[in-house]
Parts: sequence; structure tokens; C-alpha cells
Amino acid sequence: MMLAASTCAANLAKKLAATGITDTEVLSAVTNTPRELFLDGALTHKAYENTALPIGQGQTISQPYIVAKMTELLKQSAPKTVLEIGTGSGYQAAILAQLFPTLCTIERIKSLQIQARQRLKRLDLHNVSFKYGDGWKGWSNRAPFDGIMVTAAAETIPQALLEQLSDGGVLIIPVGEANQQLLKITRQGDKYHSQKVEAVKFVPLVNGDLA
Repeated sequence: MMLAASTCAANLAKKLAATGITDTEVLSAVTNTPRELFLDGALTHKAYENTALPIGQGQTISQPYIVAKMTELLKQSAPKTVLEIGTGSGYQAAILAQLFPTLCTIERIKSLQIQARQRLKRLDLHNVSFKYGDGWKGWSNRAPFDGIMVTAAAETIPQALLEQLSDGGVLIIPVGEANQQLLKITRQGDKYHSQKVEAVKFVPLVNGDLA
């Protein structure tokens, strides 16, 4: 089963390379990650399609292209410590944990966090710290972070996340409601340089009460 899965994952990585993903380490991480592990049984046959899929609680596992693109953007600045907002299924965290020394990840839906923790443990990825909390607030007592990735769309850029970036650090975040843009924001002292990457479609980044 794992052999078949790795063959499918390798084929997915080839598809992503054809869409413009060029970082070989990112593509290797995709190849090494069994995406079906992050889906309910009824959807595992779709695990290696380049599409977002539901994971329950109104959330999705992101399209593999977007996972790879956001990871590639983050990796350009060679961060050592990374914060992920929105653990979800844990698939994006599994990719990040293979590429960066320290990963912190926050999830506001407890059941999803528990499942993600179990999946990453099963994959022997032990450089990950989990937090059950409000992603809008970040993780102040673990800051600053060299890189922050947000896997849901915020109406506006959360100020706490900007403040928790190290100097030279990069925030990758989808912003907007009906029309969303993926942004790459780089901190330079007390200033922030924002670059539009491409149009995207994510579930909303919810703040406030936990679920």
C-alpha cells in the first residue's frame, strides 16, 4: 500500500513540477508524504488529484499546487523557525516539518488538531509543536519566527503575526473575501514589504471562540 502511495505521490510531484514548482526539496517532500493519510477513507481515491478536498468541520486540505507554492515561497528566505496558522489535516505541516528545523502550528478546532498530531507522529515527524488556539493571535511566547504561513484567508492581515516576524522574516498569507490574493510579506525593521503572488481561494481565517 505504501509503495503504491509513494508512486502516486511521485507522479503528483511531477505534475506540480509541470505547473511551475521548481524547488527540488519541496517536490521531494511531496513525494515522501502519503496524502491519503490525511483524508477520510471515502476520499482516499482522490488523494493525488491536484485539488482541495473536504476534511470535515467546514475545512479543507489545500490543493497540492498551493501547498507546494506557499512552501516554495517561504523557503526562499531559508527560515529556521516557522509558524503555521491552521494545522487542519496536518498535510501542510508534514511538508513543512521535512524542510525546516522547527515548526510550530496552531489549530482552533480541537478534533482536527488531535488527528493531525497523530498523523505526524505516525510519519516520525517530531520537530513540530502543536497549539490549540486562535491563529489571529499567533504564538507570542515562541516568537519571533523567521517564517509564518497562514492556510486560511484573512479579511485583513493580523497585526499580531506581523509583530511576531523576525527582522527579515516572511509571512505567506491569503487575504480577502470574495476575491483573495496570496501575499508574500517581508519584514524589514519596522517596515513591511508586500508582494502579490496570485489569486487563490481558501476557507476563511476565523478569529475568536475556539471549536
